[in-house]
Amino acid sequence: MRKLVLLSLIVASPLAVAGPQCTTAERSQWQDQKAFQEQLKSQGYEISKFKVTDGNCYEIYGFDKDKRKVEIYHDPVSGKAVKTEIKG
Repeated sequence: MRKLVLLSLIVASPLAVAGPQCTTAERSQWQDQKAFQEQLKSQGYEISKFKVTDGNCYEIYGFDKDKRKVEIYHDPVSGKAVKTEIKG
């Protein structure tokens, strides 16, 4: 029984840290990645890392206009921030 509980915790643990699901839209409807990043930079963001997540989000790591460290998940169709974490 303990092995079963331990195994279920190990299997479920990656799901606990997974990011949000941002869209189910076809990629042809998504904003261009480079143009999207340029738009954020023009708003004062500094992007250290940019990636597309398994949840179909544009995820950025970097700094906002106030120089706070941030991790933000964006809907790649609308550009809207779906989840924002201010790290400091």
